[in-house]
Amino acid sequence: MKHIPLLLSCLLLSACATRAPTAYTLNSGAERTPEQLAVVFEHADLTLRIDPASRSIAGDARLTFLATQPISRFALDLDRNLPVDTIEIDGKALRPQDYANPDGRLSMTLPATLAAGARTTIRVVYHGVPHVAVKAPWDGGMVWSSTADGAPWIASAVQGEGCDLFWPCIDHPMGKARLIDQHIIVPAPLVAAGNGIALGMDEADGWRTWHWRAKHPSTYGIALNVAPYRSLQSEYVSRYGNRIPLQFWYLPESEAKAGALFAELPPMLNFFESVIGPYPFADEKVGIAETPHKGMEHQTINAYGNKFAKTSYGYDELLQHEFAHEWFGNQLTNSNWDDMWLHEGFGTYMQPLYMQYLRGEQEYFASLQQMRAGIVNKAPMVSGKPKTEEEVYDLKKGGPGGDIYVKGALVLHTLRGLIGDDAFFRAVRLLVYGTEQPQPGQFQPRYGSTKEFMDIVYKVTGSNYDWFFQTYLYQAALPELSAVRDGDTLRLEWKTPADIVFPMPVEVRIGKEIHTVSMSLGFGELPLPTGATYTLDPRSRVLRQAEHIETFQKFREEQAKGKKG
Repeated sequence: MKHIPLLLSCLLLSACATRAPTAYTLNSGAERTPEQLAVVFEHADLTLRIDPASRSIAGDARLTFLATQPISRFALDLDRNLPVDTIEIDGKALRPQDYANPDGRLSMTLPATLAAGARTTIRVVYHGVPHVAVKAPWDGGMVWSSTADGAPWIASAVQGEGCDLFWPCIDHPMGKARLIDQHIIVPAPLVAAGNGIALGMDEADGWRTWHWRAKHPSTYGIALNVAPYRSLQSEYVSRYGNRIPLQFWYLPESEAKAGALFAELPPMLNFFESVIGPYPFADEKVGIAETPHKGMEHQTINAYGNKFAKTSYGYDELLQHEFAHEWFGNQLTNSNWDDMWLHEGFGTYMQPLYMQYLRGEQEYFASLQQMRAGIVNKAPMVSGKPKTEEEVYDLKKGGPGGDIYVKGALVLHTLRGLIGDDAFFRAVRLLVYGTEQPQPGQFQPRYGSTKEFMDIVYKVTGSNYDWFFQTYLYQAALPELSAVRDGDTLRLEWKTPADIVFPMPVEVRIGKEIHTVSMSLGFGELPLPTGATYTLDPRSRVLRQAEHIETFQKFREEQAKGKKG
């Protein structure tokens, strides 16, 4: 069992004064410093003592880096509300004047220049009262709750604000450590469910230390889950021949419902492995922890707080969505928050795709139609510039907000119809795994970008689809399809933002026959007999402007205003 210095006078007082986190801390994904770009983050060894009585933590982080260039300074991200007790560089304590953390970027001067090719271990000992989430997971931080019988129920959810809310890290999507060990210390008999594989539990003096180890965890995917958990365990025999541990940590009061939810995992896993590819973390586990917040894609320990809700689709959508992020978020991680649609658009498209896999076209399109009504088109999904998480999610700051989910899903549906299933899923596998034929144990988590996905589609199809991506991702408004009857001719024209030529083929049903108009220059025509009726895009292949959707959205807005009034 590890022992870490505690400032007991503070930790025993829940009233320890804290300031609000700075704007820097509350915005995950700031540009990395030159020193952070000059290292490989090899190992994070974290010891965290969680005290439910005072709602405080005490941490001891040992972080090992390999320098790729000489550095004499370094910086980590850590909320200033977690005061630093000491910093050591390779066992040598820094003087207080050699480090500072005024705004959440903990900067330090190294005792000597670290040469390229050399390793260093930075130890940060700290303590304090971490930021409390106001409405997790949308407003992140720590969640201090209790079970039905009053036992502590604790979770972290830091996607938007970042890992620096409870440990010193590089708070950027590309700030992953290759390996992380977590030693989570909690009062007995509480259970700490963590990322990766369990390496044991020690108990002494009324405290338990749970040891977890994970490879390549995403920065916001590292999680704390503490409760008097019970667990369900089983093993899944993969179509690839390997065996995958499954585990669900749930509260005692959820005993009657836990089994049914746990039983949903094998068919979901079979879907993902058959349609996308091998489960990325099969040598660790598929893990779920019941949490006092809605949910989050914590790597190999997905947060689940959907309260076992039922829908007409016959499966738990939140569970499936968060599970999708093991492929789109944890195996494939966006290289910048500006590319977050790669996480959420793909993750959201997996719900209608699952419906199609289970029960066919009707429920696939029903799910897509429900999503279509939520697209707002206030900002482009991708800007082409580095962004923080908040700049992407906040509509008031010019971000696309929820469009990265629902519009992202409909864009993928449209792309699939355009290039065909074979090319589409080959491109997806290349994006997720870096290979079209992934095998368990033969790939590593990777970073991806919108530009890379565009290049992959070109590679797979041999055609340039920049017009498609420029219209749907880099412009806010959707393309508009104009149809004009001119005698015995139906004339079609695409109108796009920025007048981008949009050669999207259009299907037209005339009578019982479906015709395809190539629209090679963004317009086209076909014969339309007198008295004949027609339907544009009868198989709903193309995401486009729709007047009836806009009318519905205005109606819904007026209703919302009326309720507020």
